[in-house]
Amino acid sequence: MREDSGTASVPRTEPRAVPPTELRSDCGSCFGLCCVALPFSASADFPVDKAAGEPCRNLRADSTCGIHARLRERGFTGCTVYDCFGAGQKVSQVTFGGADWRGGPKARTRLMFEVFPVVRQLHELLRYLDEARALPAARPIRADLGREFEKVDALTRLPAQELVELDVPAVRAGANVLLVRAGELARAAAGGRGRRKDRRGADLMGARLRGADLRGANLRGAYLIAADLTGADLRGAELIGADLRDADLTDADLTGAIFLTQPQLDAARGGAGTKLPPSLARPRHWPARG
Repeated sequence: MREDSGTASVPRTEPRAVPPTELRSDCGSCFGLCCVALPFSASADFPVDKAAGEPCRNLRADSTCGIHARLRERGFTGCTVYDCFGAGQKVSQVTFGGADWRGGPKARTRLMFEVFPVVRQLHELLRYLDEARALPAARPIRADLGREFEKVDALTRLPAQELVELDVPAVRAGANVLLVRAGELARAAAGGRGRRKDRRGADLMGARLRGADLRGANLRGAYLIAADLTGADLRGAELIGADLRDADLTDADLTGAIFLTQPQLDAARGGAGTKLPPSLARPRHWPARG
């Protein structure tokens, strides 16, 4: 998490410090929940069908993936662009106290599989709130963002039965009010002509945006599937929920992009010249930098 050097003191409302790995997947501390609890259908992302609660055929007894290094070539692209944002280890080690789904009571196993997607949604929300409260431009609402983070974080630690009964859409709606405001503040500070472009939820599939000035643009929830963003300036653009599958980000500048996640990058195409925020990793399937 980034530090705000302009903060002179830490008020009592400041949220707890978040370890760097807490909102990132730690498969070694999980029991392969995403490989069992979630369903998928034969498509461009998966070569076969799998029902919810059915272990993936590639899942080993030690909860590792038997084809992890070859997922893309074997047709499991969907697995390479998935991130639980740390929900897997939270459910495995906190909610269920380290109890594996294998060999336990069937009722507990079913409950674990129901809890996992709930906590995953909450952890994704925490990831956005964590980024928002670190934005220098969001300083006017930092205390509110901190309180919301604490509220959602506390929900992730509820007992399993309370988690499955949680009204997640209502939780997301409450947090979204603050995330929208944080995005507005950050985009206003970004500069560039793009900040006047409101493309929320826009259908930009296959759009030709090569070299476009999209600094500070609102691309929240936009469909950018297979869009040509070669050399585009996306500094300070808001990308929460944007669909970047197969979008060409070659030589694009994404430094300072707001609410951009690793799964979004992993689903896109990029090149050696693509500039990324320091908090995100260059996808392995992108050409290596020289």
